Amino acid sequence: MSDSKSEKKTMCPLKYLTKTFGGKWKMPIICILADNKPKRYSVIKRRLGDITNIMLAKSLRELEADGLISRTQYNEVPPRVEYSLTVKGSGAIPMLTTAAEWAVKEMGFEDIHAYCSECNFML
Repeated sequence: MSDSKSEKKTMCPLKYLTKTFGGKWKMPIICILADNKPKRYSVIKRRLGDITNIMLAKSLRELEADGLISRTQYNEVPPRVEYSLTVKGSGAIPMLTTAAEWAVKEMGFEDIHAYCSECNFML
């Protein structure tokens, strides 16, 4: 995150939350990585569906800058890059699960263990 520590201290927690997780793609990316198995860029893109390369790269960079995901580059031919959740990113999973459970309830599903077809994350 580009904010200084003093700016973070004066920021409303909900503003920090929306700045960190806001946008169409950040929560689904975290959801895809929630199984704690590293994923390659192409796997994340395929699972998200209609995301552009520019938006995926931007979202991954922002999540990495915020310390929620890590990027590991392997010196191979062809180059291989994998993304995974950090400890901080894994710490957000209970909050996201609670939010998803609320959404399932509000959407009128009876089974709280609904399956998300976009990110394959089981509640």
